[in-house]
Amino acid sequence: MPPSDPLSPLPGRSASPEGDPDARPLALLMHAAFFLLLGGSLARYLLRHPGETRTPWIIGLSLALALLHVLFYVLPTDRDSGPASPSRPARPRVHLGSVVAVWVVLVVLAPSFAWCAVPLFYTGLRTLPTRTALALVGLLTAFVVAAQLQLAKGQFDPTLLVAPPAVAAVAAGTFVYMQRQAARQRALIDDLIRTRRELAATERREGTLAERQRLSYEIHDTLAQGLSSQQMLLQAADRTWDTDPATARRHVRTATSIAERNLAEARRFVHDLAPADLAEAGARGGGLEEALRAVAARENARFHVDGTAPATPLPDRVQSALLRIAQGALANVREHAQATTTALTLTYLDDQVVLDIADDGRGFDPRTPQGPRGVRGHGLPAIRARVQQLGGTLAVESAPGEGTVLSAAIPLEPQP
Repeated sequence: MPPSDPLSPLPGRSASPEGDPDARPLALLMHAAFFLLLGGSLARYLLRHPGETRTPWIIGLSLALALLHVLFYVLPTDRDSGPASPSRPARPRVHLGSVVAVWVVLVVLAPSFAWCAVPLFYTGLRTLPTRTALALVGLLTAFVVAAQLQLAKGQFDPTLLVAPPAVAAVAAGTFVYMQRQAARQRALIDDLIRTRRELAATERREGTLAERQRLSYEIHDTLAQGLSSQQMLLQAADRTWDTDPATARRHVRTATSIAERNLAEARRFVHDLAPADLAEAGARGGGLEEALRAVAARENARFHVDGTAPATPLPDRVQSALLRIAQGALANVREHAQATTTALTLTYLDDQVVLDIADDGRGFDPRTPQGPRGVRGHGLPAIRARVQQLGGTLAVESAPGEGTVLSAAIPLEPQP
């Protein structure tokens, strides 16, 4: 058995109450049974054989057996603790061999001590490998049978030949079965713990990947789009700096305004707060509609609201997602569509809220992964991911030269 076996009565293998609450009571029961059998055997011998010359030897051997049991199995000891060494595995066997040797001498001198073998069965089964332990049980059983026959004084009794082996077989078989069952249970528990750890690690990895994806979408819809706009404005200012200084300065001022807004977005992004437009609208007592109107105004888009907003404000995550969808879609229109007119419409229905972004630009084929200028980047995938996270649907209607309509529908939670 491994050194951590909680029921082992051997030094260095003593039961740990912290590991198994039943270990200490079982150990106490085994010690009590041994000393009761030893004391009863000694009392029987003294009552039936008073004044014999070997009585002092019997008493001395009984005390020696009790002392060995106390030293090896009762008193706590640190002799087997510490680093492993070649001598340590042999110590339990030496201890058990010493106890068995004294018991054998006692049984030869006084057969009354034969039944002290019962606790030794369990000690051997817990200390030795299974085959060796079963051989020891067989040897102890043979001594018990011989002692019982000697006590019978010539009166043959078949039960004396059958009962001790039967008891030993039942005890050993039950113990080995329970031992193997415990080993299988430990293996199952180890597998369960390992599986739980692997599952936790997988969930952590998936959470990390999902968070990275969310961050990439957030950066694309805010900072990246803003930087792209600044680049376009500064390039336009550089081209008109000498020929049209007023227009160039207007481009620079606009780029500065976008930089300030991007800085606010970055600060709120770091603190995981709401989008800057939504936060500013909330500070003024407004909400999603005011924030969308501000975004549309910056992009020279028309904004319209259909229907009546629900009495209960939309959840923050829905408002944030709709605003990010509008920002991403309008940025795509600005960079790719070459549109002259863009319309942003927020529609409240009974069971959902719908955000439509329509433009009269050059359009594209939604079935192809690439637009007219190559890979479209994170724009549409980010919008689609936001909609799906909220259980909504995204529809994109477009064709080359016919403009684009993007429609994001988000379901509303039932009102109480």
